[in-house]
Amino acid sequence: MVFAPSGLRGRFADGVTILEAARSLGVDLDSVCGGRGICGRCQIEVAEGEQAKLGIYSEASHLTSWSDTERAYAERRTMKPDRRLGCSAAICGDLVIDVPAESQVHRQVVRKAAEARTIEIDPVVRLYYLEVRQPDMADPSSDLRRLLEALHREWGVSGVEVDPQVLVGLQQTLREGKWTVTAAVHDGSDLTALWPGFHDVALGVAVDIGSTTIAGHLCDLHTGEVLASAGVMNPQIRFGEDLMSRVSYVMMHPGSQAELTAVVRESVDGLIGTLCDGAGAERTDVLELTIVGNPIMHHLFLGLDPTELGGAPFALATDQSVRRTAADLDLSVHPGARLYVLPCIAGHVGADAAAVILAEEPYRRDEISLLVDVGTNAEIVLGNRHRLLAASSPTGPAFEGAQISAGQRAAPGAIERVRIDPETLEPRFRVIGTDGWSNEPEFAGTPVTGICGSGIVEVIAEMRAAGIVGQDGVVDGRLAERTHRVFADGRTFSYRLHEAIVVTQNDVRQIQLAKAALAAGARLLMDHYGIDRVDRVRLAGAFGSQLDPAHTVALGMVPETPVELVSSAGNAAGTGARIALLNRAARKEIEDVVRQVVKIETAVEPRFQEHFVYAMGIPFGTTGEQPRRRRRST
Repeated sequence: MVFAPSGLRGRFADGVTILEAARSLGVDLDSVCGGRGICGRCQIEVAEGEQAKLGIYSEASHLTSWSDTERAYAERRTMKPDRRLGCSAAICGDLVIDVPAESQVHRQVVRKAAEARTIEIDPVVRLYYLEVRQPDMADPSSDLRRLLEALHREWGVSGVEVDPQVLVGLQQTLREGKWTVTAAVHDGSDLTALWPGFHDVALGVAVDIGSTTIAGHLCDLHTGEVLASAGVMNPQIRFGEDLMSRVSYVMMHPGSQAELTAVVRESVDGLIGTLCDGAGAERTDVLELTIVGNPIMHHLFLGLDPTELGGAPFALATDQSVRRTAADLDLSVHPGARLYVLPCIAGHVGADAAAVILAEEPYRRDEISLLVDVGTNAEIVLGNRHRLLAASSPTGPAFEGAQISAGQRAAPGAIERVRIDPETLEPRFRVIGTDGWSNEPEFAGTPVTGICGSGIVEVIAEMRAAGIVGQDGVVDGRLAERTHRVFADGRTFSYRLHEAIVVTQNDVRQIQLAKAALAAGARLLMDHYGIDRVDRVRLAGAFGSQLDPAHTVALGMVPETPVELVSSAGNAAGTGARIALLNRAARKEIEDVVRQVVKIETAVEPRFQEHFVYAMGIPFGTTGEQPRRRRRST
């Protein structure tokens, strides 16, 4: 059995319930009624079909048939037909089980809050209150003609096309409002909504679709105020932890692209509902949406086949901005709402990177900026107002807690900050959801469930600083004579951080591989730019924004840079999406800028491997010197 999204797995005898299996592995599956089938909080879903990466075949028939308990619950409460109660459904074959967010006790902490930012408000949607002439026997003009006449007479807006759904309810709306209405006009050219009387609420949603999390911000289009922010885990994770795994899934399961598209759209739609509920707003007041995401998420959300991105030359179906109606993408907002997707830059450097550029504006600066959006596939931008270069680097899912023995995603109970005393080698740490450190009295009784990405980075950087691991990343087994924290673990040594939370030699290697890929990609861009140093480094993304610059530099995640030049850009992709939502001129601006960005393809650059090997050391280099920069013109 494999549980998603945690990735925890194990073998069980026939007849063991899903809830029992989950609890034995420490999977976060809720239950309040003690497995009596009353509360319904342990609902799960079965991932259907061949799971090539896992080497198993999973299907619903590998669970026992519906029990009387489940039938009784389904009669009392609404339950999706593809869900089962984990306390009642028992195992009778190989399974991949998806635990929905609402079935988790400790739901994902999506650290993508809206960044404070001054944005010039000039939304693409505007509201106009109108007084329309009543029909007259002496004037045969239609209701629509008189409405458009009022729009021109009172507001100087003309040449407007009318959305068909507006026309359907036009006459009823005019009469309900006693010939006064409020019209929404999109980009000065499309009448997309109509309300009787006076209506002054116009909302927009900016969405950042990441491979792991989907974050959204509900904004007032008039004031720019962020009314609500929320995030959910990307449900596509059950098809693969990283992007290329999902592309492989589509390749191996013809027609499955539609399924991946459906689940991500459903998740975005659910997120919109959460945002509206949180702000006490109506979905029908959402008139505009902006979307950003990496190229694979971009393609799958739009219903485009991502398989060409699975191999060189990594061709995008489109790199231009996309404009659609929200209804076309099954989003339950106002029927006339429009959706804008920022342009992509090139294969594996997507609309999210464009949004980071829009938020950070390196194209307006004299100093040279290095922008790094840290994730399973890091997107890197280097340059200033004279020139911009971009690359993607395959860091893998280790920074998200995957492939780490005690790794987990950011949730309450996960270790996020670590300090190790260089003399005693004793650790202290903080976990998400608790303010105190582990050596402080108020920490007593705090549950510790694992270690998240920022915690993994910090503990390995601290282990290096304390001499527990060498420059080559090897855990020093000689320290086992000095402290019980270092102990033999098979043919290698591990470090015990807390009870069952252990940092293994393989954990160190996984982080070395991830950080080396990131640093090598950045160094390759510097080669092409013809520089040996940058003026500023900005770390973006849900993970990158949580990193301590000192530990980032100590681990060697970015090329050798003074720590004072490294800072967090927060959720820069989300900020860029908000800028595009609230300022229509920003859309043309970023469309122009991305056409000037030069993509450097790490997959075909021989120098990438040289830099990668050098960057495996902590912080850099295990033997010899850094590869010399070769001047390149791009």
